[in-house]
Amino acid sequence: MDSYYRPKDLPKFEEIGKDAPELARKFFDYYNSVFAEGELTGREKALIALAVAHTVQCPYCIDAFTQACLEKGSNLAEMTEVIHVTTAIRGGASLVHGVQMRNIAGKLSM
Repeated sequence: MDSYYRPKDLPKFEEIGKDAPELARKFFDYYNSVFAEGELTGREKALIALAVAHTVQCPYCIDAFTQACLEKGSNLAEMTEVIHVTTAIRGGASLVHGVQMRNIAGKLSM
């Protein structure tokens, strides 16, 4: 096995409720409500989800939301821009935590 990730497992996601059906039902009800049209369109929500999927590095989510974005009318240029936004936020978050490092280094160097 080259990877724990197996694309053929994605459709099995709903099976997670086999031994905890009530919890799974609550999760999927919530999940479906979140992705329903609201103040944001389904397309906008799919793009946000694609960005988050890259942030949390979930290959199953990346597959699912790449497909969702395409189905909802997004194009590769938009999806690529979303990934660059994700990268900027992740990189910035790492850099700003450098302030914490500098604060601790300053205390320890006294």
